[in-house]
Parts: sequence; C-alpha cells; structure tokens
Amino acid sequence: MAGNTTGDFFAVTTFGSSHGRALGAVIDGCPSGLELSVEDIQSELDRRRPGTSKITTSRGETDQVEVLSGIFQGKTDGTPITGVVYNKDADSSVYEPFKNKPRPGHGDYTWTARYGFYDYRGGGRGSGRTTIGHVIGGAVAKKLLELVEIKVVSHVTQVADVKANHVAYGLIEEYASGNPVRCADEKAAILMEGKILEAKEKGDSVGGVVETLAFGVPAGLGEPVFDKLDADLARALMGIGSVKGVEIGFGFQLAESTASVTNDEYYLERKEIKTTTNTSGGIIGGISDGMPIVARMAVKPTPSISTVQKTVDLEKREETEIRIKGRHDPCICPRVTPVAESAMAMVLADHLLRSGFINPRHV
Repeated sequence: MAGNTTGDFFAVTTFGSSHGRALGAVIDGCPSGLELSVEDIQSELDRRRPGTSKITTSRGETDQVEVLSGIFQGKTDGTPITGVVYNKDADSSVYEPFKNKPRPGHGDYTWTARYGFYDYRGGGRGSGRTTIGHVIGGAVAKKLLELVEIKVVSHVTQVADVKANHVAYGLIEEYASGNPVRCADEKAAILMEGKILEAKEKGDSVGGVVETLAFGVPAGLGEPVFDKLDADLARALMGIGSVKGVEIGFGFQLAESTASVTNDEYYLERKEIKTTTNTSGGIIGGISDGMPIVARMAVKPTPSISTVQKTVDLEKREETEIRIKGRHDPCICPRVTPVAESAMAMVLADHLLRSGFINPRHV
C-alpha cells in the first residue's frame, strides 16, 4: 500500500492501525541542531488523545510517545526521528460481527474492493487513530516553524447548524483552548456542546467546520504550477479522515462575488507590502503573499453510530442490517483541530526547507 508519506524535503511516513500493536511516524529531513524533547511531542498528542471530555470517545488511551531515534542530548541529530505510541485499550471483539459486513460511511467496502484483504478492527489503517502519526510529525514541524516565528492555530467554527461568530485572530488560541469543543466563540461553544450531547444521546453524530490558520508565513512559499502552496495544503487537509471539503480564504464565497470586490489590493506599511483584505487566504498564484493563511475543512458526522443501518454481507452476498457498538466520538471536530494544525505545519515546514527559508542542513 502506497501513500503513507507526505513531504519532499521534510518527509513524514506514518504507520500503524487502530487495533494493531502500535502507531507512529518516521520524520526524515529535519535539520540537525533543533531543540526537541519528548515533552514537545507529548504535549501535542495530549490534545488529540481520546477520553478527555464527555463529548469524545471513552477509549482509555494515554497515548504516551516513545522516541526511538533522531534526538540526542535534547537536539535533533539529522537522522530520521521515530516516534511510537502503543495501543493499550483496544477491544477488537466488538468488530467481529462486521468482518464481512461493511459499515456505512466507513472505508470498509472500498478498502476491501481495493486490497482484497482488510483489517476490519476499528477501521484498521483507515481509522482516525492513525492521525497519531500526523501529530508526531506535526510536533516536529511546529518546532521548525518556531525558528521563523510562524504560528499555526486551529479551532471549530461550526457544529451541526450552530455557527461561531468571528473572533479576533489574536484571541483564537486562548479562547478555543478553554472549552472541550475548541471553539473560540464561548457562547457558540455551549450550544455546540449541546448539539453533540443531543446526538450522542440518540446514538447519532454530527459534523462541522474546522478552521486552521498560520500567522507569520513569509511571502514567497510555494511553486506556481503543480506544487502550489494552497494545493499542497488542500491535499494534506483533505487527507485527514472524515474531511469532505477544503477551502482557502473565502473559498466558495468567491463564486458569488466580483473581482472588484474580492481582489486583495496592496499597500505599504513601513515599507512592507501588505493587502487591505485577505479573501485569498494568504496565498495568490500558488505562492504565499505574507498575509495569514486561512483554510477551512468540512468534517462529516462520525460514521460510527448505534442506530440500525442497512448493509450487505460480502460473503453471503445478501442484504442485512447492523448496529455498531463500541466507543466513538459523537463529533470528531474537536479532536481534528490538533491534526489539522499538524497537517498544515508539515506542509509549511516542507516548503520552508525547499525554499531556503530554513537551512536544510542544520539549524
């Protein structure tokens, strides 16, 4: 199976499955001399791990990372960085009834059609739990971004039909970290939590929108054709499980307007070129323009629900019904936020290295 590696200069390969022995990532291309500790990676994993609130899955994983290589005396040594997290609380027995009965909304059927043989336990390699590898890679990428004062922040802007009001960029991280929904609008967060718990009570789930921003990105990152910065970001964000749509800047709203309204006009501020608006989300012509990068993802409702659903028995070739049991998030959006940050951070780190903004040999 291909497609487990992202990045060119900063390459991250993830491995593992939901109910396998372990999951993790190998990061290749990180310059030597970068200050990096196990705690730097663990703090990011703690934001992603399950069982942290009543609106997340109750699976009891601590997700403690073990670093096997790449760090010596508190700094990267230029060799591949390997981080691994061992599964401790996997209950595979609840998935036996679905061995030949693909769950609606999951990749069970398509994976079987593609590979013929499929690890059906908890979704296997297709589980959201594999994003542990994303976060390990993202934690390293974020340390690189700190060198050039780039900050990546993600927050939930919509759950079901509840939409958050705009919050000043400088307050998003602080406000979003103050509630389990990770929404910067505190009033909307309360309503969102209610929607999630209501769906959970009914054995259902809800989706939403997650916005990810990068501040301090210099102008000049990206390539104008196949390696456009926004194209790489869209690919990375779309690669996160349950994401069904990605837009940069005003995205689909641009289709309803005119260029005279949406063109980002330039001006000088202390000799520095800036734009009066940011409808392009910090990227024009596939290359960053120095404004904050803004990307939004549409996240579908978690497909694992406890209501009765129709499917087929692949072995008997007959229609049947299933009811899914187990421990699942009634809304995946809150736990997607650190994964989205990691995906964006990895892309930015890769482009910073390939463009020479960070020395690819050592820091």
